[in-house]
Amino acid sequence: MSMIEKDVDLLKKANIYFDGKVTSRNYTDKNGVVRSLGIMLPGEYTFGTKAAENMEIMSGKVEVLFAGMDSNWETFKGGESFDVPANSSFEIKVDEITDYCCTYLNE
Repeated sequence: MSMIEKDVDLLKKANIYFDGKVTSRNYTDKNGVVRSLGIMLPGEYTFGTKAAENMEIMSGKVEVLFAGMDSNWETFKGGESFDVPANSSFEIKVDEITDYCCTYLNE
Protein backbone atom coordinates (compact mmCIF):
# COMPACT_ATOMS: atom_id res chain seq x y z
CA MET A 1 0.00 0.00 0.00
CA SER A 2 3.07 2.22 0.11
CA MET A 3 3.05 4.68 -2.76
CA ILE A 4 5.75 7.27 -3.39
CA GLU A 5 4.72 10.24 -5.50
CA LYS A 6 7.30 12.57 -7.04
CA ASP A 7 6.83 15.98 -8.60
CA VAL A 8 3.75 17.00 -6.65
CA ASP A 9 2.38 20.44 -5.81
CA LEU A 10 1.51 20.39 -2.11
CA LEU A 11 -0.88 22.90 -0.56
CA LYS A 12 0.59 23.51 2.90
CA LYS A 13 -2.59 24.90 4.44
CA ALA A 14 -4.61 22.21 6.21
CA ASN A 15 -8.29 21.54 5.64
CA ILE A 16 -9.79 21.33 9.14
CA TYR A 17 -13.32 20.04 9.69
CA PHE A 18 -15.53 19.21 12.66
CA ASP A 19 -13.48 21.11 15.28
CA GLY A 20 -10.26 19.43 14.16
CA LYS A 21 -11.57 15.87 14.27
CA VAL A 22 -11.02 15.53 10.51
CA THR A 23 -7.98 17.10 8.83
CA SER A 24 -6.36 16.81 5.42
CA ARG A 25 -3.89 18.43 3.06
CA ASN A 26 -4.36 18.69 -0.71
CA TYR A 27 -1.81 18.00 -3.38
CA THR A 28 -1.81 17.83 -7.16
CA ASP A 29 0.20 15.05 -8.80
CA LYS A 30 2.30 15.43 -11.94
CA ASN A 31 -0.72 14.42 -14.07
CA GLY A 32 -2.92 17.17 -12.60
CA VAL A 33 -4.96 14.84 -10.37
CA VAL A 34 -5.97 16.49 -7.06
CA ARG A 35 -5.89 14.38 -3.92
CA SER A 36 -6.14 14.98 -0.21
CA LEU A 37 -4.43 12.97 2.51
CA GLY A 38 -6.04 13.05 5.91
CA ILE A 39 -6.89 11.65 9.29
CA MET A 40 -10.36 11.18 10.81
CA LEU A 41 -10.80 10.71 14.54
CA PRO A 42 -13.62 8.50 15.84
CA GLY A 43 -17.04 10.12 15.45
CA GLU A 44 -19.91 10.61 13.02
CA TYR A 45 -19.68 13.13 10.17
CA THR A 46 -21.59 14.20 7.05
CA PHE A 47 -19.69 15.31 3.95
CA GLY A 48 -20.96 16.90 0.76
CA THR A 49 -19.21 16.54 -2.59
CA LYS A 50 -18.81 18.96 -5.46
CA ALA A 51 -16.67 16.68 -7.61
CA ALA A 52 -16.91 12.91 -7.79
CA GLU A 53 -14.36 11.31 -5.52
CA ASN A 54 -12.77 8.05 -4.54
CA MET A 55 -12.09 7.62 -0.83
CA GLU A 56 -9.34 5.11 -0.09
CA ILE A 57 -9.08 3.93 3.50
CA MET A 58 -5.36 3.50 4.17
CA SER A 59 -5.85 2.24 7.72
CA GLY A 60 -8.72 2.22 10.19
CA LYS A 61 -12.38 1.31 9.83
CA VAL A 62 -15.45 3.29 8.82
CA GLU A 63 -19.12 2.73 8.08
CA VAL A 64 -20.63 4.76 5.23
CA LEU A 65 -24.21 5.65 4.35
CA PHE A 66 -24.54 7.10 0.85
CA ALA A 67 -27.13 9.77 -0.01
CA GLY A 68 -30.50 8.26 -0.83
CA MET A 69 -29.89 5.10 1.18
CA ASP A 70 -32.13 4.85 4.24
CA SER A 71 -30.31 2.33 6.38
CA ASN A 72 -27.83 0.45 4.22
CA TRP A 73 -24.52 1.24 5.98
CA GLU A 74 -21.44 -0.28 4.32
CA THR A 75 -18.17 -1.05 6.17
CA PHE A 76 -14.75 -0.19 4.72
CA LYS A 77 -11.38 -0.88 6.30
CA GLY A 78 -7.70 -0.40 5.46
CA GLY A 79 -6.98 -1.33 1.84
CA GLU A 80 -10.56 -0.73 0.67
CA SER A 81 -12.12 2.24 -1.10
CA PHE A 82 -15.45 3.65 -2.23
CA ASP A 83 -16.69 6.18 -4.80
CA VAL A 84 -19.04 9.08 -4.16
CA PRO A 85 -20.76 10.85 -7.09
CA ALA A 86 -20.48 14.59 -7.71
CA ASN A 87 -22.98 16.89 -6.00
CA SER A 88 -23.88 14.25 -3.45
CA SER A 89 -23.27 13.52 0.21
CA PHE A 90 -22.46 10.69 2.56
CA GLU A 91 -22.53 10.02 6.26
CA ILE A 92 -19.53 8.35 7.82
CA LYS A 93 -19.07 6.69 11.19
CA VAL A 94 -15.39 6.46 12.06
CA ASP A 95 -14.90 3.50 14.39
CA GLU A 96 -11.16 4.02 14.94
CA ILE A 97 -8.57 6.58 13.89
CA THR A 98 -8.62 6.39 10.10
CA ASP A 99 -5.93 7.42 7.60
CA TYR A 100 -7.39 8.16 4.15
CA CYS A 101 -6.60 9.40 0.66
CA CYS A 102 -9.33 11.11 -1.32
CA THR A 103 -8.90 11.39 -5.08
CA TYR A 104 -11.09 13.90 -6.92
CA LEU A 105 -12.33 12.35 -10.15
CA ASN A 106 -13.02 14.10 -13.44
CA GLU A 107 -16.22 12.71 -14.89
